[in-house]
Amino acid sequence: MTAAVTLTELNTGGRDAFVAALGGVVEDSAWVADRAWERRPFASLDALHGAMVDALSAAGADAQLAVLRAHPDLGARARMSEASTSEQAGAGLDRLTAAEFARLQRLNHEYRETFGFPFLFAVKGATKHEVLAALERRRRATRDEEFAEALRQVARIVRVRLDSLLSQPPETGDVAGGL
Repeated sequence: MTAAVTLTELNTGGRDAFVAALGGVVEDSAWVADRAWERRPFASLDALHGAMVDALSAAGADAQLAVLRAHPDLGARARMSEASTSEQAGAGLDRLTAAEFARLQRLNHEYRETFGFPFLFAVKGATKHEVLAALERRRRATRDEEFAEALRQVARIVRVRLDSLLSQPPETGDVAGGL
């Protein structure tokens, strides 16, 4: 992701700057930030998060599926975004034992075969044991249930990434510029 920004900078900058700052918040899906830009100005981080989640929710199922598929498998030792690498390391997924890694790979494969997209879990604050337990539990869901849960997890990931990206708490006062 990019360097820290303020809510004021996001509210007052142009569309290109907004997308450059937030385009990586949703994995390989800068279009979400582009659509959220139209709802500026944002009175709070909550409002910005809501706009991004709404943009994803308003997209069709094909676009949503593409967002889900853009995420890496948890614990994969493949190319990942800086944000994904950091988030997964925080949950200990970079320090799995050989047996845990093999189990995670097997479960990831079964999950992807069942649902057609990778297992998504907002790992911030979770342990590797919680991640594995969630993967075991969620692979038994229906596709519709899991598709909806995966989108909820993306929304949680978006919030974590926005919290990390914004350099200071939302400003007080009239961020709407006198509107």
